[in-house]
Amino acid sequence: MDLKNAKVIITGGSSGLGKAMAKLLIELGAKVLITGRNVEKLNAVAQEIGAIPFHANVAEQRDVIATFEAAKKELGGLNVLINNAGIASSWSKINQLDIDQMRKVYDVNVFGAAMMGKEAAKIFIEQKSGNIVNIASTAALNGFPGGTIYSSSKFALRGMSQNWQQELRKFNIRVFNINPSAVPTAFNVEDRSERKEEANKLTSAEVAHAIIGVLQMDERGYIPELSVHATNPF
Repeated sequence: MDLKNAKVIITGGSSGLGKAMAKLLIELGAKVLITGRNVEKLNAVAQEIGAIPFHANVAEQRDVIATFEAAKKELGGLNVLINNAGIASSWSKINQLDIDQMRKVYDVNVFGAAMMGKEAAKIFIEQKSGNIVNIASTAALNGFPGGTIYSSSKFALRGMSQNWQQELRKFNIRVFNINPSAVPTAFNVEDRSERKEEANKLTSAEVAHAIIGVLQMDERGYIPELSVHATNPF
C-alpha cells in the first residue's frame, strides 16, 4: 500500500517500537495518532515526531471507543491499526503464579488488542479495506521457564491474528502478526525510561523498517506472519 496520507492508529506509541513505527510512517507521509498511558511522555513524543497524541489505556473499553472517535475527528478515517501496546510481569514459574498479575497482562495484551481490533474491523468491513498489525513476540512461538503469563498472552494474540485473517480476507482486510525478538526499549521498565541499545540486539528502528516493508506490499497480497530475530544475541 501507499503509506502517503495513510491514516494510522498506533497503541503504545510513545516509546520503543511504537515511537519508531510512528516516526517512520510520518516520514513517509502518513497521518499518525499515537496512544499512551503517560500523558506527559505521550505529548512530548507526539510533538517531537509530529504525531497526534491521544491519552488512552487500551485495557479500558471507554478509552478504546474514545480512541476511534478521536481518529475519526483528527485523521478523518482509518487505514491501519497497529496493536503495539503491551506489558509484561515478573517471570514467575507455575508454582509461584500470580493470577492477578496474569489478569493485568491479559487486560492489555489480549483483551485490549481484541477491543481495538473489534472497533477497527467495523470500519474496515464497511469500507472493504484496511490493515491490522498485531505486535506479538517470538515468545508467541516458544514457551520458556517463567513465561506462563507473558508468553501465553502473546500466544493468544497470535491466535487472534490467525482467526482474524480467516474472517477478514474476504473484505480485503489484511492482518499481520509480527514476532520481534528481544529489543532493548522501555518495555517492562518501571519508570518507562528507555534501555540503552545493545550491539548484538535488535533496535526498534530495525523492527519498524521490517513492519513498514510488510505494509508497503501491494494490497493484492499480504504476509500473515513475520518473525524478526537478532542474528547473534547470545
